[in-house]
Amino acid sequence: MYTYAFFKTPLQPLQLTEGIAGDLAVIKTDTLSALVEPDLEFEEIQNDDTQLVQAVLTHDRVICDLFWQVTILPLRFGTKFLSYDRLVDHLIENREKYLGKLNQLEGKAEYRLKLTPIELELPASPEMNGSMKGRDYFQAKKQQYQAHIDQKDQQQEELQQILSEIEQVYPNTKLKEGADGIEKLYLLIDKREEMTLYQHLNEWQNQYPHWELGLGEALPPYHFV
Repeated sequence: MYTYAFFKTPLQPLQLTEGIAGDLAVIKTDTLSALVEPDLEFEEIQNDDTQLVQAVLTHDRVICDLFWQVTILPLRFGTKFLSYDRLVDHLIENREKYLGKLNQLEGKAEYRLKLTPIELELPASPEMNGSMKGRDYFQAKKQQYQAHIDQKDQQQEELQQILSEIEQVYPNTKLKEGADGIEKLYLLIDKREEMTLYQHLNEWQNQYPHWELGLGEALPPYHFV
């Protein structure tokens, strides 16, 4: 039984969209529920790259649709239970743990903050000219190179200052290093504080010009479950 997310058993019916290949359903216990796609033949999708990519996108879309209705524990793409009974048993056995986590996540969303280093220009060396040769030339090149290294060191110091300031304001963060020096910081924040987050972002951007700060939209708490 393909499963998308766990959440507290709702008092009102949910608005369910289409799943990967068919209808969605809610499996309920007294306190916890799961969103499932009962008739999905997941193995068939795994053997077709085109279907697999589309399934990943649909999985995320279904979770996001649900996230705007209730607080959820989103599950990884490909999560399945062997039967209805196995799923219900799992919800009952893990009830206290899941309810505790859902209480912590109540009303909160995950925001991805992308920190991209601004490309540094090689410092100019006024001592270098066409007539410079030998030792003087190499000395000037060495000074130019060292100045560039100093710039990069300053940029990394700025990054540590940015991260420290962010974590003081928003302690629920997770850092993930990316390629080419790009850092991704995931923040868990009350959705009602989104405007305040944008205000802080503008302040940090002005304060640290060697980094470009890009904030994504509110998402389910993928990195905090």
